[in-house]
Amino acid sequence: MNRHRLILLIVLVVGAIAAGVMAWKSDVFRPAPPPSDIGGAFHLVDQNGRAVDQSVLKGKWNAVFFGFTYCPDLCPTTLHELSTATTLLGDDGKDFRIVFVSVDPGRDNPKQMKAYLDAQGLPAGTLGLTGTPAQTAEVAKAYKVFYQKVGTGPDYEVNHTGVIYLMDPKGRFVSALGPAMSPQEMAGQIEKAIHG
Repeated sequence: MNRHRLILLIVLVVGAIAAGVMAWKSDVFRPAPPPSDIGGAFHLVDQNGRAVDQSVLKGKWNAVFFGFTYCPDLCPTTLHELSTATTLLGDDGKDFRIVFVSVDPGRDNPKQMKAYLDAQGLPAGTLGLTGTPAQTAEVAKAYKVFYQKVGTGPDYEVNHTGVIYLMDPKGRFVSALGPAMSPQEMAGQIEKAIHG
């Protein structure tokens, strides 16, 4: 092999390596999240009375949590921990949002949802979603959420799933965050997903 061909071969190999490194850094080879049957179409109303659908989850990372405003312990505790996790995310917190979906359509109208979220001191941009019984059933089915009214009268309870669904900026399910996780553990899982 003559000297010119050797130099050309070296240039081509170095160029191919450089192109591969650039493609790797640009996430071309990053796998898409596996398909999931969690999430999907829904039609609800936010705390300001604005009709929304599943597209409201696009553009940000979202922690979707189902509960109700009259919940005595799990819901306020989980929302507080999510709020703390958001603070721990630092700059990544700008692209992260808490979405609280009511499973109590009988009491949680937009006005009640707004008052509740304001009282919790949650980060700006937090969404509170509610709807009719049929709309609530639709979103619960999409997210595989169990909920059941317990008791009668105005002080009834609602048993419900306590999982937090981490959704990517395309509205796709990424992972579940457990209600027993600390804010530090939640923030770690969220950062891992964001920077995956």
